[in-house]
Parts: sequence; C-alpha cells; structure tokens
Amino acid sequence: MTDVFVAPDIDWIALLPLIIVFVGGLVGVLVEGFAGRASRYAVQVPLSVATLVLAFVALVVLGPDRQGRTGAAVLVLDGPALLLQGLVLVLALLGLMVMAERLGGAQADTFTQAGALVPGSPEESDATRRGATTTEVFPLTLMSVGGMMLFVAANDLLLLFIALEVLSLPLYILVGLARRRRLLSQEASLKYFLLGSFSSAFYLFGAVLLYGYAGSMRFDQIALAISSNVGMDGLLVPGVLLVAVGLLFKVGAVPFHAWTPDVYQGAPTPVTGFMAACTKVAAFGAMLRVFYVAVEGVRAEWQPIIAAVATLSMVVGALMAIVQTDVKRILAYSSVAHAGFILVGLISMDQAGISSTIFYLGTYGFMTIPAFAIVALVRSAGTEASQVGQWAGLGRRAPWLAAAFTFLMLAFTGIPLTSGFTGKFAVFSAAVSQGWAWLAVVGVLASAVTAYIYFKLVVVMWLGDEDAGDTTVVNPSLLTTTAIVAGLVVTLGLGVMPSPLLDLAQSTATFLR
Repeated sequence: MTDVFVAPDIDWIALLPLIIVFVGGLVGVLVEGFAGRASRYAVQVPLSVATLVLAFVALVVLGPDRQGRTGAAVLVLDGPALLLQGLVLVLALLGLMVMAERLGGAQADTFTQAGALVPGSPEESDATRRGATTTEVFPLTLMSVGGMMLFVAANDLLLLFIALEVLSLPLYILVGLARRRRLLSQEASLKYFLLGSFSSAFYLFGAVLLYGYAGSMRFDQIALAISSNVGMDGLLVPGVLLVAVGLLFKVGAVPFHAWTPDVYQGAPTPVTGFMAACTKVAAFGAMLRVFYVAVEGVRAEWQPIIAAVATLSMVVGALMAIVQTDVKRILAYSSVAHAGFILVGLISMDQAGISSTIFYLGTYGFMTIPAFAIVALVRSAGTEASQVGQWAGLGRRAPWLAAAFTFLMLAFTGIPLTSGFTGKFAVFSAAVSQGWAWLAVVGVLASAVTAYIYFKLVVVMWLGDEDAGDTTVVNPSLLTTTAIVAGLVVTLGLGVMPSPLLDLAQSTATFLR
C-alpha cells in the first residue's frame, strides 16, 4: 500500500516576520529590474527600512504568543530564537542605514558595481549622485537577513544548511562590490566563496554522519538517539566536529579564520560592518542550538575541542591585531578574538551560558557597526584612509568623530562603564561557574593584549603629528549619523545599566527541546 503524503502543519502567523523580510527582498529585486535608474535609490531605502521595521514589530507583537515547533518540527520558535531574530533585525537596520550613506563622488570607490561605468566619466558621477550604482545591495541584504533569521530557528540539519546558504550567497556578492579597489574586493569575494564552499562541504559531511547515527536530522531526534545510545558511536563524534567546522567558519574562529582579515579589508566597509555584526549573531545562535539541544549528551567529547578553539581564537586574534597597520584588518583580528570570548560563554553549557552569549552578541554588534561606519567616513585622495598613519591628528580635524571612535575602542577593550566590560564579565563569569576558570584567565590576558592596539589607535588620533596629507572626514548623512549615535548610546547604556537586556536574555534562555 502506497503511503499518502500529508502536508505538514505550518503556523504562518508565527512565520510572518520571516515572510515579511523575504517578500521585501523579492520586491527589492523587482524594483531593480523594472524601476528607472533615477528612482531606485529613493524606492529601495524606504522599502528596506520599512521591511525591517515591520518585521521587528511583527516579531515583538506576535512572537511571544506563537512559540513552538512548526513545519514538521524542523523550525522552532522559542525564547532564544525570537531574541536572536530581533537582534538580527535591529543590527541589520543599523547596518542598512550605513549602506545607504551618500558620499558624493567619492562614494563610487566604496560601494559600486564593478565595471558598470567608466571611472571618472560624467555618467559615473551622475549615476553616483542618483544612487544608481548602489541599490542592488538592499535586496541582497534583506535576503541575507532572512537567511539569518531562519538560521537561528532551524531545528533540523538540512534546514540549517539551507539557511546557511541563503544567508551566505548574498554576502559573497556584497563583498565584491567595491569597484575602485577592484582586485582586492574581487579577491576577497572569491576567497570568501571558495572557503565558504569548503566549510559547507565539511558541514554536509558531518550532517550525513549524524543522520547515519540517529536516523534523523532533527535536533530533538539526534538528542534522543544519544540519550538512548542506539546509534553507531563511531559516527557521532566525527559528525559533531565536522558540523562544528561549518559553524566555526562563519564566526571566524581559529583555525577557520583565514578568510576574515582579507574579506573584512576587501569588502565595502558598510558591508563589513553588517557582516561582522549580524553573521556572528546568526552563526552563534545556530551553534547554541546545535550544542545545547542536539549534541548536549556528548559534551564531554566536544567541549575540550571547543575550549582549544576558543583559546586559539583569543590568543591569535589578539597577537595578530598588534602587527596590523590597516584599521579594517585590526578590527578583523579583533573580531577573531571576540569570537573566542563568545565561545568562552557558550562552553559553560548552562542557562547562564546561553544568556551571557546572547548578551555579548548584542554588545558586540552595537559596537561593531558604528566602528566600521566611522572608518568609511575617513578618506584620503578619494579613497578610504584605512592606514593607521592616515588617522594621525584626526582628533583635531574631526573631534566628535574621533571621540566616538575612541569610546568604541574603549568598549572593545572592555573598559568599565561600557558594554564591552559587562559582556566580557558575563561570559567569563558563566565559564568560571562551570569550572572553566582557566579559559577566563586566558580571556583576560588576551583582552589586555588587544588593549595595546586599541590605545595605539587612540594615541595616533589625538596625539599623532598632523601629517596625514589630504585625509578628510566626509560629513555623514542623517541615516549614518543615526546608526552611529544609536550604537554609541546602546554601548554606553548596556555598560551603565545592562540589566534590561541581561534580564531579557535570562528570561528567554531556555531552548524548546
């Protein structure tokens, strides 16, 4: 007798935030195809902002009352998933505001379609003023955000892979959109694509091994098989580690970090900020669900390996940041070190580990997007002035901008009264409570090392000789100003009064198993 296929029940209302983001991205694609060049920018920016705001409102209003499994239990909307989705939407909104920056003629260097127009031609200048060369970034960003929201809620290894590709493919394109630095940008895009493909292959191999062990790709079924010890033990640990490789690549943890400095440097700076903040939230959100739900039963096998990865990330990220002379590469290796700090919280395997990890992701995101937004505003000879020496005397030429960047550097260091301090304190405390005190010690020492390069930047800006040539600061638009100010306010607020976000993270830090 032939089995009859029964369509799974899907809670469309619960999925409304996801649907809004994907529909907004598809409408943006139609705008690119059918709207005139002169009107694309004026349509795409409000459309993208409205999409993210509407999705966030839908998430806040509908999410708490629609928690549960849906779509044959391959998608789970629980406290951590909803909080991480909201965090992705807010950070994506800030990142999109920076992407919408208008930098006049110099803007073509930072963010335009490779080879679309002849450099220096009247057509190029006119197209730049009208935004014709940048608008494809908006639908690509929305599609990537949709993939990130799906990534943190996936309860199935196959759906997790689909979400991974949906969030990654637009990023591969966005990284290659810096035209004047064509070779560097295209090299970054190609490297990100090739290494991302390798990491996806490792992930799929691990997923197959876990399927062979448990007979299912659903996280709850894998956990049940582990607790019942019904599978082939030889498939379990290799499967877990190979899946972890795919996820660790996305967060840029050592030794899977080789792409990070080149991609961060070569990508358009607004894309770098968006990618650094939002991709980390999505990847760590997925990692939390995999480790806390699917393979928690064998944590004794994988915890030492993740601890080693966290240690290497903190040490390598801190030491390599010291020898860099490019601001974007400094922030790239800083990102590697911060991935190690977040792994310290994740490894604690308790409710405090979940809440502290989510809290740190939020603090890091709100520090990172304004930092890259400021980097994009400092220019020399029509291009980004990302060399440390070009920032000499910036405090005298643009004191407010330098003050904002100084505050962000203090937050990255973990100085008290900034969110960086409370974030590190939260993850280190969670680790110490579970017997991982040595990891916290390594984290404190790595923070002290990274402080050197952060303070070096501050000293160059305020005390350096003003011999940086024609380095100038572009007046930011209202959108970029809003993104920078919002990031600074949240960074200060979470340092002075972290309890609102910490309490929210703690109250929602329970996975639906």
